Amino acid sequence: MAARHPLSFSVCSRTESHIRQKVSGEFFLSSKEGKAINNSRGNDVQINEQIRDPQVRVIGQDGEQLGVMSSREALQKAQDAGVDLVKVSPMANPPVCKIIDFGKYRYEQARRKKEARKKQHIVDIKEVRMTPNIDTNDLNTKISAARKFLEKGDKVKVTIRFRGREMAHMNASRPTLESFAKQLEDIAVIEKQPKIEGRNMSIVLGQKKK
Repeated sequence: MAARHPLSFSVCSRTESHIRQKVSGEFFLSSKEGKAINNSRGNDVQINEQIRDPQVRVIGQDGEQLGVMSSREALQKAQDAGVDLVKVSPMANPPVCKIIDFGKYRYEQARRKKEARKKQHIVDIKEVRMTPNIDTNDLNTKISAARKFLEKGDKVKVTIRFRGREMAHMNASRPTLESFAKQLEDIAVIEKQPKIEGRNMSIVLGQKKK
């Protein structure tokens, strides 16, 4: 006896024009002339016969409100249009479904996520390191570097590192950090006051909100 293929489909009547899936998994029902769509990356979205709510609010292909109806009636409308019924707001009461080609729906969702990521700015914390006895020229160079980081929207951690006997006078360097922040007060605010951490004393600056 020939081995049976793991995916077994049966053809429904013309009124449904579907291919039905008899096994659970990555493929599901589609209204487009019996086309099975792989939902392995989008199985959190219910479509077509996966939608079994007693009533749903339906949005048409052009964004028009079609009202509240049974999920069976909504599915029939999607079938008549040759596209899919996609649940777009499962937590609404009743859930909101849209009549749309599921491939197009996934494309639109991916495009929106991509645009949202472009608008996001990942804030990095840049560190500027100094010694307790830094000279004026080097200090100004460090301040200029910190200003560039802040202008890009990053935070800046200014750290003074102590060695040997310098650790006995760590608090004497607190004014240096406060002065550093003072020279950047036009663009920055102090997010964390000077704090001793092991051999280091640090202050954290963030961009001033406009």
